[in-house]
Amino acid sequence: MNDFYLKVYAVVQKIPFGKVCTYGDIAEYIGTKGSARTVGYAMNKAASAPFYVPAHRVVNRNGILTGKHHFGSPTHMQELLESEGIQIINNQIQNFEKVRWYPNKK
Repeated sequence: MNDFYLKVYAVVQKIPFGKVCTYGDIAEYIGTKGSARTVGYAMNKAASAPFYVPAHRVVNRNGILTGKHHFGSPTHMQELLESEGIQIINNQIQNFEKVRWYPNKK
């Protein structure tokens, strides 16, 4: 597992229960602004990490569940988010800005 992935996973582990973060926010926070797609690649491999990574809490910049096909079933990512109180309609998080977590803000 490379250092970039480990940095991504460290940020994802900090996303609070009931919150989500974007690929781009994570990329910017770790100092690689513009590498949102590479953060996505890291999230695709999160299940093989030797520790728990709450990958379901990472979504695209519009709050759309673009990574859902990397979970056990097409609805698993949504089910995990809904179990944390996040409302989703048509694969998009409702009230996105209310549940969005920015790693660079306290």
